[in-house]
Amino acid sequence: MKTFLQLPLGIPSPDTFRRVFERINPKEFEQCFRQWVQSLVEKLGVEVVAIDGKTHRGSYHRESQLKALHTVSAWSSEHRLVLGQVKVGDKSNEITAIPALLEMLDISGCIITIDAMGTQKSIAQKIIAADSDYVLSLKDNQTLEDSLTLRYPTLHQQVKNWFETAQSNGFKNVDVSMSQRIEKAKSLWGRFPSTKLFKTGHHRIDNRQVYTVPVSQLPALHEQDLWAGLTTVVMVVRSIQHWNQTTHEVQFYITSLASDANKIGSAIRQHWGIENSVHWTLDVTFHEDESRIRSLHSPQNFALLRRIALNALERESSFRRSIRQKSRRAAMNDRYMLSVLAAALSNSDPLP
Repeated sequence: MKTFLQLPLGIPSPDTFRRVFERINPKEFEQCFRQWVQSLVEKLGVEVVAIDGKTHRGSYHRESQLKALHTVSAWSSEHRLVLGQVKVGDKSNEITAIPALLEMLDISGCIITIDAMGTQKSIAQKIIAADSDYVLSLKDNQTLEDSLTLRYPTLHQQVKNWFETAQSNGFKNVDVSMSQRIEKAKSLWGRFPSTKLFKTGHHRIDNRQVYTVPVSQLPALHEQDLWAGLTTVVMVVRSIQHWNQTTHEVQFYITSLASDANKIGSAIRQHWGIENSVHWTLDVTFHEDESRIRSLHSPQNFALLRRIALNALERESSFRRSIRQKSRRAAMNDRYMLSVLAAALSNSDPLP
């Protein structure tokens, strides 16, 4: 540390670092973070922004009745960058945090992908008003907003029933766009020999079929006109063949994009990246769920600090290893740490 800072009184103690992070204003810290990320993406451009929430399980404190920190993050799979983070209020949920995050980001011209928690008319309206498009997931328990009776099926059920009937008839007389993608997981032995990624990814074949249909082909959905920009409904049929079993799942979406299975399917795949490339990495590499930091502003500030580190390590491309290996090398090698910092400050896209 003395190589980079003048420390006439020596290296600060852990308690000093603790007190500093307890008192840093998280909103000011997040603003600095967004300014830094914005300087990176201005010349790169972002097409798909995935938004998802994460609970920091170790940040609760039972004795003081402190709930675990829950944050909502925005992620660009194209450039492997966390674009922003917002804390979910203790007495609130993601429905209120997502609009706040959208307001902080320049999303004009982007495709916003959100899971079922964010499938709300007000959020769809905000995205359309920002001159963007959305792809919103539907789930079994997705209730119709403002529905005061049980006379109407859920939006998920309406879309599901229609697709089942149309598919059984071979989509006869239906304007359907379809794409299929088959991916075979490569052996990861040698790169991540001791990680969960090796155990779950080896010998896996992922077969995804995406069907998109203009909403005009369906009978009117309940309160359809209140979903701003609603243009297309989507069905994704996913079959995952493991070495010892095959699993199947079907997911449904609504979107403001025109019916194009390739484009919409690509946006959905990029949304899954926030789980695989952000949340999983934060837990496995940075041990976020195990962290017991919980005093004052420390949980929120350290959560953002981990995302800053993730962005910086993702952008460094000279050492082609896992984030864990890059992190360890930066800790042991000052020259490599400087190259990570230089990559973090560069607004050019790193080499693929």
